[in-house]
Order: sequence, then structure tokens, then C-alpha cells
Amino acid sequence: MSNDIEKNLRDTVKGLFADKKVDIVIGFEQGSLPFLARPCFIKSAEKTEKLIWNSSCSNNIAVFLPRFFSRKPPVKDKANEIPVVGIVTKGCDARSVIGLVKEKQVLRDKVVIIGIPCEGVIDPHKLETALEGESITGWKYTSNGFIECTTNRNHSTRLKKEDLLAESCLQCAHPEPENMDIRIEGKSKSSVHDKYKNIKDFEEKTLNERWQYFTDEISKCIKCNACRQACPNCYCKVCFADQTKPRWIGPGFDLSDIMIYHIGRIFHQAGRCVECDACVRACPMNIDLRLFTRKVCKDVKELFSYVPGLSVDELPPLLCFNQDDSEDFITAIK
Repeated sequence: MSNDIEKNLRDTVKGLFADKKVDIVIGFEQGSLPFLARPCFIKSAEKTEKLIWNSSCSNNIAVFLPRFFSRKPPVKDKANEIPVVGIVTKGCDARSVIGLVKEKQVLRDKVVIIGIPCEGVIDPHKLETALEGESITGWKYTSNGFIECTTNRNHSTRLKKEDLLAESCLQCAHPEPENMDIRIEGKSKSSVHDKYKNIKDFEEKTLNERWQYFTDEISKCIKCNACRQACPNCYCKVCFADQTKPRWIGPGFDLSDIMIYHIGRIFHQAGRCVECDACVRACPMNIDLRLFTRKVCKDVKELFSYVPGLSVDELPPLLCFNQDDSEDFITAIK
């Protein structure tokens, strides 16, 4: 299946270049390690053979889009006009693109969304645990949803793909890309209906227990900003955490400063986060950022019946106001 998708993807991108419908395509290529895909930027039909698609294509590459639209279109210098960008997307990536369009960070008529139905990506930590710390030297898909891995100790291990899927995939309700311009034929994994079960467990804790869990997790933070850099929604030219006039956050490692950064970032994701877990994968300290951002996603869905990235026209709740909007969130006092 993967080989068919890769062939169709490469043929599709070649056709886009041949018809001069794109100037550049953002996709994935083989990384420096066997089970590592990395983002790549294709600028000609001859380079399309680099494109791959498999369960290691985990990055949300929508993060690269705003930089193509960050400058004003020049009047005379044709060489520097905004290019038409093709982008290879999973379900969560495509929703991120639409979110950027709605926030006017990307021009919709300058983006070609190439959608691939997602069967889920593999969590490298789960794979490493399953292989008991051995390094992968090669791998391939086998029948019935299994992956066969060879390791540096010449061991061959057959693993069930479903047991290795990232948590974001196990809880994904929208594996099929939305609002795509081109669909690569393939089969997506089943949608999850009760996706917020673990959030409900968190909500049953007392306020003190929730705060203690948040404190324990955030105390691991080393202020590397990897979560911010990996997130398509964090496109601000100057983050509030980096501002000096006024200075919101101190330069040291005071826990209250670190908490302010994360609380600000979490609420910044309200109505915008597509639960791709790019921030979680980027975090070197394995902080459970997923729990906090998904809690906000659940609240937005329940309060405003809004899911980010599904509709091109519907504005996020924090970008619009309706007279009948609920005000229950303002205070707990009835």
C-alpha cells in the first residue's frame, strides 16, 4: 500500500510541476536514519523521486507555510513574488493549513493541498521500547498491519503497527484530510468517537490535584521553546515570551515564569489546536503537553461546537462574537 501511495504521490507532484501549477512542494524525504522521515522542499519535477510516504512521516509540515507569505508581494521584482506552494498533508496537517488561511497567514489561492488518508504514524518512543533499546537498521511493512524491523544486533522483530501508533493517532477523529485540492488514493484509519476519555478522567480530579499535576509536568521544562517552534499556530514574529517592552517573563528558570509561558501558550491554542502533537514530539523532556491542549480543545468544542480546520468559512470562536455566546466560562459564581 505504501509503495502505491508513494508512486501516486510522485506522479501527482510531477504533473503539478509539468502543468506549472506549483512553484515548490513541501513533503517528506528519507532521513539519515532508517526509521526517520524529514521535511523536504521540492522545486522541480526531477526531484520528486525524493518524496516518500510512510508511518515515519510524523511532522506537521504546515509549520513551514507562513514563511512563504511573510513578506509583501513586490511590485516589480517578479523573481520574488509569492510562490504557489504544494503541501503533502495528513488529516491534522490539512486542518492546520486551513487554520492558517483563516488567520490570514496563508493565501488559499497560493496553496495546493495534497491530501493523503492517514493510517497513523508511529511513536519513536514506543518503537524504541518495543525493541528494548536496539537501533533499527531496516524495516518494511508486512501483511495484516505488521512491521518487520531488523536491528543493529541482527535481530528481526515483527511488531504490530497498531501497538506503536502515536497517542494523537489513537485519539484522532479526523484522519481523512479536509478541504484538500488533490487526494492521493489510500485508506485512512477508523475515526475515534470518544476521543476525550482521558480528559474526562483529568476533569474528575479536584482543582488542587489538577494544579499539582500541571506543576509537576511543567517543572520539567528547560525553556528550549521546541514546542513553540514545532507548532504551526505559533507564527508570531515576536512571541510574548520574548518581549522586553514590557517583559512578561523573566530570563531565568523561575517556575512561575515557566508556568506563565505554558499557560499563555495553552490558551493561545484555544480554537486553533488540531491535536497533531507536534509540540509533544518536539519536547525533549517528554512533558505531557497533550493533556493540557486537548483539555482546551474539548472545552471549545463543548462551549462553541467548533472543531478547528474543518470549515474554511467558519471563524474560530476567539475571532468572532455572537450575542448568544455562552458566558459560563467567565466566572464559576452562579
